Amino acid sequence: MPVSQEALLDALRRVADPHTGKDYVTSKSLKNLRIDGADVAFEVELGYPARSLEPALREQLAAAARSVDGVRQVDVQLRTQVIAHAVQRGVQLLPSVKNIIAVASGKGGVGKSTTAVNLALALAAEGATVGLLDADIYGPSQPTMMGIEDRPQSADGKTMEPLENHGVQVMSIGFLVEPDNPMIWRGPMATQALDQLLRQTNWRELDYLIVDMPPGTGDIQLTLSQRVPLTGAVIVTTPQDIALLDARKGLKMFEKVGVPILGVVENMAVHVCTNCGHAEHIFGAEGGRRMAEQFGVDYLGALPLKLSIREQADSGRPTVVSEPGSEVARIYLDVARRIAAKVAETAKDYSAKFPTISISKNT
Repeated sequence: MPVSQEALLDALRRVADPHTGKDYVTSKSLKNLRIDGADVAFEVELGYPARSLEPALREQLAAAARSVDGVRQVDVQLRTQVIAHAVQRGVQLLPSVKNIIAVASGKGGVGKSTTAVNLALALAAEGATVGLLDADIYGPSQPTMMGIEDRPQSADGKTMEPLENHGVQVMSIGFLVEPDNPMIWRGPMATQALDQLLRQTNWRELDYLIVDMPPGTGDIQLTLSQRVPLTGAVIVTTPQDIALLDARKGLKMFEKVGVPILGVVENMAVHVCTNCGHAEHIFGAEGGRRMAEQFGVDYLGALPLKLSIREQADSGRPTVVSEPGSEVARIYLDVARRIAAKVAETAKDYSAKFPTISISKNT
């Protein structure tokens, strides 16, 4: 008896994307379905990088297909297609950068930069081409965290080549000034410097550019959120009430300028004693989750307060590359996939589809 295509599609509808909850048939991610006697082959197109999930997902899809009467062999191909998504109205996308994600916090000291660097590394580990822009002009930390001490090169005297380590392209004002020199600049100068770092860097075909935003919600942060073509923003907070007060301000700032909130990351959520294993919520419990529920945004995950996270970031080898098989690295990977999946669900950018209109004067 020939294999029924309808029965096959019904079986595949039972496999849902782990981050979107949608099945691949209904979402039209299933491509090129072929039935040749008892042999079945098809492709599934993912809108976000998920290298670590691919073996399990491939097996789920194959098992669903094999459950259909008459199916013998199943060939499942997974491919990732990251596309550009819409940004704020009136803001042009950057050449060679598909999506820009701001990682922000309302205040300093909540682990925003450590979270940003590990998320960038996690997206790269999942198969994306990733860049990291250190937007904290007054306190650049990414050169240290990424273990980079070189200076950017310029072939034309006008643009700079990003530096690279651990498979991520990086740009920071910290590459251009001495480490001990304070940046005694007023807001407009700092904003202009960051705009140059963003637009005069020759980013090489990025799926995602992670922007480590300066802490706070002042003039610089507001100007950046209006000028930088942002696909979305991630809010980092600790569970502490004081941190949550400022995190809410950061969230509202992005909402006011039309930047979608991709979700909330709760950092330093719990401390587990390295000696006895006792778990303690030093900064309070699940404040980030409550905040996400209050504002109707996604709760992306919780990171522990752990000595090794700080030590690894300070050494220039953050957790995702220092201990890729650890539980903490797994959490970063999960959060990064959730962010990328959320980006994939936002409105697409159609500017590239519009023809360029030029007016010439006949003489």
